[in-house]
Amino acid sequence: MTILLATHELFFRHDAGPHHPERAERLGAVRVGVETSGVQDAVSVFEPTPASLDLITRVHPGRYLLALEELSLAGGGHIDADTAASEDSYEAARLAVGAGLDSIRRLEAGEADVAFCAVRPPGHHATPTRPMGFCLINNVAVAASVLADRGEKVLIIDYDAHHGNGTQDIFYADPRVTYVSLHQYPLYPGTGALSESGEGAGAGTTINIPLPAGATGDVFRAAIDEVIAPYVEAWQPTWLLLSAGFDAHRRDPITHLDLAAGDFADVARALVPMVPKGRCIFFLEGGYDLEGLTSSVAATFSMLAGENLRPEPATSGGPGHHVVDAVRRFRDGHGFA
Repeated sequence: MTILLATHELFFRHDAGPHHPERAERLGAVRVGVETSGVQDAVSVFEPTPASLDLITRVHPGRYLLALEELSLAGGGHIDADTAASEDSYEAARLAVGAGLDSIRRLEAGEADVAFCAVRPPGHHATPTRPMGFCLINNVAVAASVLADRGEKVLIIDYDAHHGNGTQDIFYADPRVTYVSLHQYPLYPGTGALSESGEGAGAGTTINIPLPAGATGDVFRAAIDEVIAPYVEAWQPTWLLLSAGFDAHRRDPITHLDLAAGDFADVARALVPMVPKGRCIFFLEGGYDLEGLTSSVAATFSMLAGENLRPEPATSGGPGHHVVDAVRRFRDGHGFA
């Protein structure tokens, strides 16, 4: 399997402030992961172009984007306690969105089988009108909106340890996009309860799997096998967008899940085949321990290229299987696929 890798030097220049966990060194860790994966020959690197405003405004109103631009032009500053912009942040955010949109075009042109967007700032917490949780523009949501607007059935699976409240909000009543999240609960931002399952025409198209601290890779695999795979079989999505957070790694300093590098390879192995080749894109979200991020990216890229590098073995034995059972019962009880 060949892999597109979208990255750009501008992503390093987004600065969230001193000692912030979402720092430029994270992209360096991703690069080392790709380099040590042993599958560089299968990776095609490209520099994305900034997304056009008309495409971003399918998710975020123009006044929101203007406020972000003006903040960056003024040299940046804090937006809330966790989220900040610097002089280059607005352009980096537009470029991060562009990475997903360029990946769609390149995959459709047959350039590769899958794409990975190594971007900053991340996006899944950004709501249409509020930057938060280190996120400015919702990268995965813009890509999903563009695909859905032309008739695609889009499945977003978010395995960041933090719930992607922004992505959920954007598509909560939209039957064209299914949002699935595996996350630690309770944890910032406090959303993602099992009962949050969509509304109106989108009832049932939000699937939250809120896992306790200490959950291990076998719980993630069970959730995929017992909840996600049956839904996919019934719904038949045409595109898969992955909010790939690596902060579920056991070394991560701000979360409390217990996965290791081998688990991220297993997760990718199970999810990518859910759609045809050339219809899957990874978007980098969290992952704040550099060693854990490097090893997890290396294992993921190795798996995508058909190899089996495992810097750390998969994990098992942690809590959370009862949550998977509860999600399945909840969906069965409400008549959801």
